[in-house]
Amino acid sequence: MSLNKAMLIGNVGKDPEVRYLEGNGGNTKVATFTVATTERYKDRNGELRENTEWHNIVAWRNTADVVEKYVKKGTQVYIEGRIRTRQWEDQTGNRRFTTEIMADTLQLLGKRADNPAASQQNEAPANVNTAASAVSPQIEPEDDLPF
Repeated sequence: MSLNKAMLIGNVGKDPEVRYLEGNGGNTKVATFTVATTERYKDRNGELRENTEWHNIVAWRNTADVVEKYVKKGTQVYIEGRIRTRQWEDQTGNRRFTTEIMADTLQLLGKRADNPAASQQNEAPANVNTAASAVSPQIEPEDDLPF
C-alpha cells in the first residue's frame, strides 16, 4: 500500500497563471500558482523565528475555473492534493526538476473581505473538490447548536 497526499494552508504568492492545453477533443484548462506556508517557532535564545516554504500548485479543469475566478495574490487557501516531481532538459542541456502539488481539493479560507477576488464576484465558493466535480457553498454555523 502507498499514499501520496499533501495538505496545505497558506497564502497565494502571486496571481495564478491560467493556460489552455489542446488535445483529447478540446481545450483543457490548467492553472498554476504558488502558496506560502510559514512555520513560526522560538530558537534556543527565545527569539521568534519564521521559516517560509513556497509550494507550486497545479489545478486542472473545474478547479482551474474556480482558481481563475476567485484566487488572487494574498488569498488564503486550503489545498489538498498529490505531490508530483517532474524533470526535463533545459535549453542548455541541463537536467531540471520541479516538485508540484496536483490540487484535488481547493477551499477558500478567511473572510470574504480579506479575499482580493471577492470584490470582483458576488459570491465565491468555499469548496472545490475535483474528484466530485462539485462546488459547495460556504455553510454558516447555526446559533442553536447543542455543543
